Amino acid sequence: MTDGAGREASARGIRSLLGSRAALWAGFALVHAVLIWLNLAGPGYPLGDVTAVYRVWAENASSGWVRMGIDAPWVYPILAFAPMTAALAFGAAFYAQTWLAIVTVLNGIAFSVLIGRARLSRPRRIAAWWWLGFLAVLGPIAFGRIDAITVPFAITGLLWAAGRPRVATVLLTVGAWIKVWPAALVAALVIAARRRLEVLTVALSLSAGIVGVSLIAGAGSNAVGFIAEQAGRGLQIEAPLAVAWLWQIVAGSESVEIVYDRQILTFQIEGPGADAAAALTTPFMALGVLAVVLIGIRAARRGAAFGLLLPPLAVSLVVVLMLANKVGSPQFVTWLAAPIVLGLVFRPARFMVPAFMAAAVALFTHVIYPYWYGWLLIADPAFVLLLTVKSLLLAALLVWGVGALWRASARRGSAPRDAPARVGGVRGEVARDTMVSDES
Repeated sequence: MTDGAGREASARGIRSLLGSRAALWAGFALVHAVLIWLNLAGPGYPLGDVTAVYRVWAENASSGWVRMGIDAPWVYPILAFAPMTAALAFGAAFYAQTWLAIVTVLNGIAFSVLIGRARLSRPRRIAAWWWLGFLAVLGPIAFGRIDAITVPFAITGLLWAAGRPRVATVLLTVGAWIKVWPAALVAALVIAARRRLEVLTVALSLSAGIVGVSLIAGAGSNAVGFIAEQAGRGLQIEAPLAVAWLWQIVAGSESVEIVYDRQILTFQIEGPGADAAAALTTPFMALGVLAVVLIGIRAARRGAAFGLLLPPLAVSLVVVLMLANKVGSPQFVTWLAAPIVLGLVFRPARFMVPAFMAAAVALFTHVIYPYWYGWLLIADPAFVLLLTVKSLLLAALLVWGVGALWRASARRGSAPRDAPARVGGVRGEVARDTMVSDES
């Protein structure tokens, strides 16, 4: 055997090994073990919200004092209390470990759905390895906030959207009542799915049921109080819009400063125009969402295939929520995982660019938080530049998503021959109607 043939055989062997379920699960275990260790023993107090805030809320409720979202206004939707309370299962002393175990189990369920039980296709291998890499470069914040609970719901829901739209809608709606952002994925599914009325009915019915149970428990107006709580926040320093004020601090402005809001527990911008900018983020977000929705509806009405429409629509809606956000917390980057994983499953070649951009956003976020967050708090030029580049990458990702949506309007998807094999658990007409081959 020649050296060239030997190297080629070796490369094939490595690819075969990395493409096996055993290798994927080994990678899953390694990444999660490292991130658990970083959360428990790494610098920067990455589990601060979990142990210092979530645990206190859960203990207060279990002691019969205050149930956040029922007895008092809360910044989160009511179902966020479920995982926070569940983390008390083994006592307050093991709250952090239990929280990390819950996140790992949920991720494991989503990962098993992603790689499926049928023949493991190349797109699903790529998507699985990308998700693991994304978690690794994002770092401990991938586990250390309530957002980590919603991501596996979102990934599983999107993966099942083609063949099980009702189940997908339930998962995405539950995710939205834990942290609002998966509502954008519900909207994307309503636009992209052929059974959109069914999707909308399930989402509205389930939401009404959740609100009804909250009212029976005595929540009153607190059942939807998270909307007002979010509206009253100032401009947080990680928000993309805050970059303009951070550069003023870098330039030596004495009228702009970073302050700590003890009620919301965040660092915010204080200076000329900052409050007005914070107030404008909500209408800007609404306009951005409306624009993307209209482009998505245009594509749907022109017959864009499900596989061409849903992934870029989901990406675009999620990125709008991130860009036009007065908060911009580092954990928001976890939201990108669900639509990118979906895109890599449907059309891996076309989604390589957004996948790379999302991974770069995750890496820059990890550099800033949690290890060297203090440098951003003093508006160090290098870290303000990192935040600026991160915001520009998000803007570029939105441009890519909108462009992909617009192009989807101009072409109609055809059913690939390999459609049933490319969708785990989906067969027959559903698969042919919803999937588009990466080679098309």
